[in-house]
Amino acid sequence: MFSIYQLKSRFQALLRPYVNSLYYSRITANQVTLAACAGSILVALVVGFFADHQWLFLLIPIWMFIRMALNAIDGMLAREFRQKSNLGAYLNEICDVISDCALLLIFTQINQVNTNLMISVILLSFLTEYAGVLGVMIGSSRRYDGPMGKSDRALAFSLISLGIATYLLPLEWLNVLLWLIAFLLLITVINRVRKGLQEAKNNKE
Repeated sequence: MFSIYQLKSRFQALLRPYVNSLYYSRITANQVTLAACAGSILVALVVGFFADHQWLFLLIPIWMFIRMALNAIDGMLAREFRQKSNLGAYLNEICDVISDCALLLIFTQINQVNTNLMISVILLSFLTEYAGVLGVMIGSSRRYDGPMGKSDRALAFSLISLGIATYLLPLEWLNVLLWLIAFLLLITVINRVRKGLQEAKNNKE
């Protein structure tokens, strides 16, 4: 099933000059990971506190793109410049979950949004990443299957935020979109578990 994640290699090629510059500036992969997390929390606080000013939601798609670039950069620094570490693996997964939770919690500040539904989307988002990581424990790879992985969520909520900021998306439609995202998240969890089990089985054969 298609996922934005499949475009990662092309995106990385565009970022390679910046990765090289960061390396020669002695910036490490872990520092980039922490910076992305701190930036997500900062954006969440700013937009969340002033959610009544809808135009501020424009910050979310801008930051989502920057965060996606930073996530790609930290991985490239780790792989291509021998900066992989156990601490880095922990930081990568934990910071991603913290960033997702912070950015998605912003939407609970919109009066028209069903808070319980939004929290369910956040929990399902966490579950997709947990299901992906669990693949490693059974002899599979870290699963990134869609249709609603991290990159797909970033795109979905960027488009929603853009619609809010430009007043083109009626706020009454948000709950319908959240139900659709929740369904796709559930499919994603199933896909990651199913494909993780299949990969582990194939590895044993």
